[in-house]
Amino acid sequence: MKILGVSAFYHDSAAALIVDGEIIAAAQEERFSRKKFDAGFPEQSIRFCLKKAGLTLSDIDEIVYYEKPWLSFERLLESLVATAPFSWGLFLGAMPIWMREKLNTRGTIIKKIKNYFPHENIPPIAFSEHHLSHAASAFFPSPYEESAILCLDGVGEWATTSAWVGKNNEIESLWEMHFPHSLGLLYSAFTHFCGFKVNSGEYKLMGLAPYGKPLYAEAIKEHLIDIKDDGSFRLNLHYFPFSQSMKMTNRHFAKLFGVPARTMEGPMLPVYKDLAASIQKVTEEVLVKLARHLQKQTGQKNLCLAGGVALNCVANGLLVREKIFENIWVQPAAGDSGGSLGAALASYYLQHHHPRKVQKTDAMKAALLGPSYSDADVLEVLERCKVSYQRLSDVELIESAVKDLKAQKILGWFQGAMEFGPRALGNRSILGDPRDSQMQSRMNLKIKFRESFRPFAPVVLADKVSDLYQEPAADPYMLFVSHVKPEYAQAFPAVTHVDGSARIQKIDDPQRMIFHLLQAFAKDTGCPLLINTSFNVRGEPIVCSPFEALRCFVHTDMDCLYLGSFRVSKEQQSFNRKDPLWNVKYELD
Repeated sequence: MKILGVSAFYHDSAAALIVDGEIIAAAQEERFSRKKFDAGFPEQSIRFCLKKAGLTLSDIDEIVYYEKPWLSFERLLESLVATAPFSWGLFLGAMPIWMREKLNTRGTIIKKIKNYFPHENIPPIAFSEHHLSHAASAFFPSPYEESAILCLDGVGEWATTSAWVGKNNEIESLWEMHFPHSLGLLYSAFTHFCGFKVNSGEYKLMGLAPYGKPLYAEAIKEHLIDIKDDGSFRLNLHYFPFSQSMKMTNRHFAKLFGVPARTMEGPMLPVYKDLAASIQKVTEEVLVKLARHLQKQTGQKNLCLAGGVALNCVANGLLVREKIFENIWVQPAAGDSGGSLGAALASYYLQHHHPRKVQKTDAMKAALLGPSYSDADVLEVLERCKVSYQRLSDVELIESAVKDLKAQKILGWFQGAMEFGPRALGNRSILGDPRDSQMQSRMNLKIKFRESFRPFAPVVLADKVSDLYQEPAADPYMLFVSHVKPEYAQAFPAVTHVDGSARIQKIDDPQRMIFHLLQAFAKDTGCPLLINTSFNVRGEPIVCSPFEALRCFVHTDMDCLYLGSFRVSKEQQSFNRKDPLWNVKYELD
């Protein structure tokens, strides 16, 4: 059975394809359109999924959309009516797109398919629920026969937090909390107030938190959120206008903390750092209480997480240290993009009742579910763009990359299939030597063009993680934070945050070039880790194709680019940066 899952029309649209329960392909539309968090119909993602599987749309048995728009519309209307007349502006702004597209999502999807795939038969279209899609994306690819499941995000239809238990090929709903009481929206309110974009800047707030002190945590709990012992909570809507307008905070919120909302490029005053630390602490408290309650309720030893809040790797690391559950697995595409995969899986198992075969590690294939390119594809781009290059064998390429890294060069690393989800995991990465104390600021300011406080993550040989870090919180998806052991506190300054933490990605797959590079670098230098950050600049989606990698390389101070079997050195080029080929700008996020 061939099922295509689709998420679209809100943010971070994506498509995912499963065939007989196996995850074949998945990708976000932003990687193809080059529009970050693209909310449009994922036409190019669908084309990629079909091409990878050697299928046409007529071969697909079912298309499953990741939520039920009528429930979202019901929530919108009830919220607007409850807050009238203050919500009149939001009503006028929201209704046209709902009337035109969202309310008849089935018709909109059919119209888009007829437009983009005019000669194909349209498969039956089904709908999952938003949090069910998250729960399915968390449990079904996990390595567990059974597990508790916790989903937290801003809002999906009505649900903002939901708990489930998964057993074999079934998922049972336990309870949920409803809009507007949302931990995700609370965190996003502080994201906005500290000068970052909602739905994209939350990870910046998390990175900023260690620079401050949680001085406002008690004020948040006294005025903004009422937290019960079981982790359930209610927001004080006196401070939050998002149920009646497009704004996240109001004058009461600003008055409570004694400062106005920071603008995106405004000065980062100490108060904003303290606010970041405070909301991070409160978020962690809620998650720990929710997890404890869920473990007592289900008796399960395993926990699966999804939803945008599950990308808070600092909180995930704390959950590991608290040892509430024996094992924790987080869906690497935990946000709405992963809802496309969850929708397909929910239909396959819950609607069509197919048996489930559990993978020993997990079923996500290291999240390497996107496009890959042959050396012939790379060569065509290099020749067309008149780029000087060297073609190397695998052994030569690894030796050359180690030599470049030892010379403190920054490498663009483009190998194999693109990652699905928000993290670059060693196939669309920028790499550097973590021992260089200047590398963090150099990469932030000269390569990524982003805020200087942003930390970088280490990619580490799996068998060396426990030697270097205190907690066993590491996975292949960079979703847990651990703390470096005291004796290594100064050893890796470029990937050690101000609080001694690191968001670790472990690698133990001999099929991957990044694994062999790490092994060779460790053998040569004694250092079994590298800086790994996503191959993009601020405001740009992670690169997908060789051309995008080359263009990003040209516009930054990266020293070398490794594209498949090819090495491109900046010092050997004579690019004309006025050429329209290289003329591209991205809106800062």
